[in-house]
Amino acid sequence: MAEEKIKKVSIIISKGSLEGVYPGLIMANGARMEGIETNVFFTFFGLEAIIKKKMDKLKVATVGNPAMHIPSILGILPGMSAFATKMMKKEMEKLDIPPVSEFIEMIHDAGGKLYACKATVDMFHLTKDDFCDEVDDIINVAKFYEVAAGGQIIFT
Repeated sequence: MAEEKIKKVSIIISKGSLEGVYPGLIMANGARMEGIETNVFFTFFGLEAIIKKKMDKLKVATVGNPAMHIPSILGILPGMSAFATKMMKKEMEKLDIPPVSEFIEMIHDAGGKLYACKATVDMFHLTKDDFCDEVDDIINVAKFYEVAAGGQIIFT
């Protein structure tokens, strides 16, 4: 019996740090490369990934991040987040992982749909003009479930 393949995936990105955004972008890009219908829904601080002025300025969270393997007290030192971000971006560059804006463009150009969460947009007093051109629409949760229907939902 052949395994059933995933035909559609909807990925929710809710974190605005570098390590919070990239997993969803990598999964979305991989899905599109496999021919899987892909929707990406950005909510709360995940919106940082699609805000024109912020998308390429995301930082690594150094405070309260156990995966950093440093005491939180060190994470609060001035420059620590910038240093960790610089190091992570350097490693990503070695692997030819593109910056956020380029990744967003690649996903969009490959046919992926990108959505901003209406409740969060309203809460943060944002408008369509704040977002990169690749954002297809600002939608509410009911509409998200409508576009996600029949597929897998992944929350990052």
